[in-house]
Amino acid sequence: MARRARTAHGNGRATYGPRTTYERRTRAARRNGTRAKGVPLSTQQVIEWTEDGRTRTAQWRSESGAPPPRRVAIADDRMPADTAHRLVCEGTALLWRGDYQGARQLLTALARRIDRGPRRAKERRAPAASPAEAFHRHRQAQSRRARLLGMLLVPLDADFGVPLRRAPDVRQACAEAYGPARGPSVVSLRELLGLIGAHEWREKGVKVRALGGDRVHPHYGVFSPVRGEYVDLVAEAPLPTQELAFDIGTGTGVLAAVLARRGIERVVATDQDARALGCARENMARLGLSARVEVVEADLFPPGRAPLVVCNPPWVPARPSSPLEYAVYDPSSRMLRGFLNGLAGHLTPGGEGWLILSDLAEHLGLRPHAELLAAFDTAGLTVVDRLDARPTHPRAFDPTDPLHAARAAEVTSLWRLTAD
Repeated sequence: MARRARTAHGNGRATYGPRTTYERRTRAARRNGTRAKGVPLSTQQVIEWTEDGRTRTAQWRSESGAPPPRRVAIADDRMPADTAHRLVCEGTALLWRGDYQGARQLLTALARRIDRGPRRAKERRAPAASPAEAFHRHRQAQSRRARLLGMLLVPLDADFGVPLRRAPDVRQACAEAYGPARGPSVVSLRELLGLIGAHEWREKGVKVRALGGDRVHPHYGVFSPVRGEYVDLVAEAPLPTQELAFDIGTGTGVLAAVLARRGIERVVATDQDARALGCARENMARLGLSARVEVVEADLFPPGRAPLVVCNPPWVPARPSSPLEYAVYDPSSRMLRGFLNGLAGHLTPGGEGWLILSDLAEHLGLRPHAELLAAFDTAGLTVVDRLDARPTHPRAFDPTDPLHAARAAEVTSLWRLTAD
């Protein structure tokens, strides 16, 4: 699904198990093709502000699901950064009418003030009592930072053009994320920069060593395979079949492509996110694998059984704070448990299920190792083997990272499972 906006994991996964009204509407909208963002037009929100003595409105865009701000002030290059920081901390959003590059500079200045503010200083002085507390503190700090930085807004014209001086052409980037334009809108500059970055990654692609250096092109909202160790595990594990495999939660389709390149004649790749389905199909076409990899919409498993079923679920059992975070956080391990509990019923006799999972949650104190082993037993599964890989991403070696101890100890494993 989703990092575009990328995260520490970047596992190329989509999301499962919607519970809230927003999530159900999101899923329904993507299934029905209502709009790429995932929210039906009837539920779209409007932002309202006063400018030049008149009340004005526009469509509000927020991929994080944030509501439109209640207070909006007009801002331009004359506003000092300290004033802007005070206003956003008080809950007033700033609709930018100045130079686009000036808005980017102000966003950077706001980030510096937020990061060195008294609240962050207090958090640094008081060490966390446990890894779990450190994790929750870190998430709270990141959430607050994102919320405050998201208060700097820019307008979009009906065709997704940005009506500001020195603004880049972002129309294609917006269309890829939002779908067809439907009138003027307002978006946070932070989100817009994420869209631009996602478009650049989609154009450039991510080189995948396990595909012989060929590239996978992630779409916005679909996490890119920037962490290669889990892909390498799938490329190296001994295959139990050359005939058929299921790839559950395919995301970009990278694991399905690796399996097909290893010689499996037919791969069925599933997802229930419209962006991931489109992304995986496009990547299979780019790689010349469309005839061997079938990408289908399904909540976890497709119909039938296979001698190999592969799944790389979200690694951290925590509640997402936005729809985009469902590719990283799996509330109460719902997708993990759904895969394990359904695996035996979708394996052919003697078949294997491959679970690719990091133990980061264990080092953060969020899921004991014994709990995972108990889940295997409850699902009637036996561990045949386990292949491990150490992470090589920069955060694992950054002592200033708030979660450095857990990241440095992290191991990503491919569990080979069979049905009892």
